[in-house]
Amino acid sequence: MSGGANTALSLPLIAAVLLIGAPAHAQEQSADIDVPAARLDQSIRLLSSQSGTSIGFRDSRLATQRVKAVRGKFTAAQALERILLGTRLAARRVAPNTFLIEYVPVAPPPVRAARAAPRQSSAVPDETATAEIVVTGTKRSVPLSVYPGGVQIIDGDDVSKADGAHGTDAIGARVASVVSTHLGPGRNKLFIRGIADSSFVGPTQATVGQYWGNSRITYSAPDPSLRLYDIRSIEVLEGPQGTLYGAGSLGGVVRVVPRAPDLTTTGGTIWSGAQLVQHGQAGVDGGVIFNVPIVDDRLAFRALAFGSIDGGYIDDTGRGLKDVNDVRTIGGRAALRFVPGDDWTVDLSGVGQRISGADSQYAERGGDGLTRSSSIAQPYRNDYWLGDLVVRKQWGNLELTSSLGYAHQYVFEQFEGAALADPLDPVVKPVASAAAAAYIQTDRISMITAETRLARRGPDGTGWVIGLSVLHNEARVNRLMDVGPLTAMLTGVRNQVDEQTLYGETSVEPVDRLTLTFGGRLTHSRLTGDSEDALRAVAFRIDPGANSGRSETRFLPSAALAWRATDRLTLFARYQQGFRPGGIAVRQDFVQRFKGDRVATTEGGARYSGHNFSLSLNASWSRWNDIQADLIDGFGFPTTANVGDGRVLSVGLSSRWQPLHGLSFDASIYLNDSKVTTRDLSSFVIVGGTTTLPIDLAQTTFDRLPNVADATGRLGFAYTTPLSDKLDFEVNGYGRYVGKSTLGIGAILGQLQGDYLDTGLEFRVGTAKRAVTLSLTNLLDARGNRFALGSPFLVRDRNQITPLQPRSVRIGFDAAF
Repeated sequence: MSGGANTALSLPLIAAVLLIGAPAHAQEQSADIDVPAARLDQSIRLLSSQSGTSIGFRDSRLATQRVKAVRGKFTAAQALERILLGTRLAARRVAPNTFLIEYVPVAPPPVRAARAAPRQSSAVPDETATAEIVVTGTKRSVPLSVYPGGVQIIDGDDVSKADGAHGTDAIGARVASVVSTHLGPGRNKLFIRGIADSSFVGPTQATVGQYWGNSRITYSAPDPSLRLYDIRSIEVLEGPQGTLYGAGSLGGVVRVVPRAPDLTTTGGTIWSGAQLVQHGQAGVDGGVIFNVPIVDDRLAFRALAFGSIDGGYIDDTGRGLKDVNDVRTIGGRAALRFVPGDDWTVDLSGVGQRISGADSQYAERGGDGLTRSSSIAQPYRNDYWLGDLVVRKQWGNLELTSSLGYAHQYVFEQFEGAALADPLDPVVKPVASAAAAAYIQTDRISMITAETRLARRGPDGTGWVIGLSVLHNEARVNRLMDVGPLTAMLTGVRNQVDEQTLYGETSVEPVDRLTLTFGGRLTHSRLTGDSEDALRAVAFRIDPGANSGRSETRFLPSAALAWRATDRLTLFARYQQGFRPGGIAVRQDFVQRFKGDRVATTEGGARYSGHNFSLSLNASWSRWNDIQADLIDGFGFPTTANVGDGRVLSVGLSSRWQPLHGLSFDASIYLNDSKVTTRDLSSFVIVGGTTTLPIDLAQTTFDRLPNVADATGRLGFAYTTPLSDKLDFEVNGYGRYVGKSTLGIGAILGQLQGDYLDTGLEFRVGTAKRAVTLSLTNLLDARGNRFALGSPFLVRDRNQITPLQPRSVRIGFDAAF
């Protein structure tokens, strides 16, 4: 790593030394709690989610103890005091935000708790109060009721083992504003609320910031589709998040929060499942989670291991093979939590996963939609590793967080295409009788991130956060063409980005019920790059300055307001920006620069939260300048260019209704309208009389941005009821519609895709400790066209589609110990 990067990485450590000594005193925070009378294990799971605390017990016999209901605005300690009234159980605080429930031989004294929230008007809990959800992605835990923006939150307990095996696809199935490409798991791009640059994964940075806890997991790489097992929550922050998350959050942020080691309980979970795929092969999955306290109330270890085989369902008539696209996934996580005392917490964790696809999952139009004709296999692989260290210190409502993370990703892809007549002169087109060639691309991406921030959480969403962060990302792309005994190296590229950032945000309440938020982010980026596997004289002959380093400094302002018109209704407005730095990309056999782009979004909306009904409505207008788009070059490989300026209009509506205890419905719809308002053809170079990418771009009229569905929607339900004192029955289902979009820009890439309906249903019968599940997907056995691409080298000649996985049935078993 360069000396500049080393200097940059020291900034958060220096800031930590300066900030640690800051004193503060404040009371424990309250939240709106709504926990019905139930068994202890069910009640504390719900209370833990609503209060943001960790609650456990060591004696498994306590799980079935019946406890009281509690509703109102309380701290976790106050809520536990009320839940445990009349039992011989007591709650003991063993660490910050961590409680242990124990049996005592006599009636327990009440839990020592902080004073009730000052706005509580009566000592009697409000039976109509609704549970408050906290948005932790704000980096200072802002209550949802005063969060000024679009956000979707998924409780980790709602993600079953069958869902978790689908990785990021499970998020898209629940959140209508999130869509993705479908080249295959470990090869896709995510988009939020219509901010989509292209369907290809190239050297440009993603438009969605993806985070695993505190650590960024991608930069200029595809979504690794980490399996969603043993997670606490998922937050989707819609719209640019430049102030808090910086570059690469143009469309928003997806943050997955894994479960931390439990300091009080030894135990775990084991699960397995078998899947039958109509028109395809069977599949299996399984895994184990284990948690053990090493030193009671001080040190704990948590680990997860899993594996799966997803059966193929695409038949290759050209090679006479059936079900060629099976996918094998293995992975695991390990985490260590240390609580030395004095409100310090240290978390050390690691994540590893490998996805291996035997062949691509695309088909050709016509027939049954599950067949194609290929000459060679088109396998792929994604290896992902993440390690991070997070240190926290609390002084009342002040919290210092310092984190350091390292991520490495290796992506291998092989595509079928016609062999080049002359690899040294790509302008010479392949002849009609050209042999089938294997085009191979490997990406190696390494990223180091570090951040130190100090945050203060005040009442009713007020407070502030200030932080320093640095990032070092290096991405190498190597390419080759393999035709029988002949292997020809093609021009590759290396990009390096170093960023240093200072950011801050504050929320104040100038008058009762009105919260104003202001923030800003100052980022300095240093961009360097070079060619790979080619002479510099050849690679930089078109753009000689492309290998020169350059710097960019940007300031991103933000402003927002939230007005609580009533205790249940909040109106909000927000302005925020996002950006991505530039870089260099390969086009045919030469390297050329592309500029950074920038998004500015203005949005407004309303959020209503009642006892059994909630509704959220928002509308946004985004202006996108110098749009970076990953296209295909003269070979067929992804490359990047600035295609012009554009705008995106988006309207979203989501709601949840609970007509009966145990029965709930959810519905959401997002409408998007995108337009390229100004085209920029200055970066499309003509070589030998031929435009380099795509071939028909300069002569084609295009308006809409690629991969922006005009409409997405979801309708779901969940129902649970006890069958006996120990046995419960649960069922949930959904239908999700993804509207029409285009693959890319131009007459060839502008073909339509989407316009399909996906469905799912899952049943669970069992106890809190063990259960049997039955999961069904694609109930209608629809084909659809999720993505109009399989091999970019054949996209000009064949009408490619990516069908939904056919109707599938999974039978699973899980048990806690």
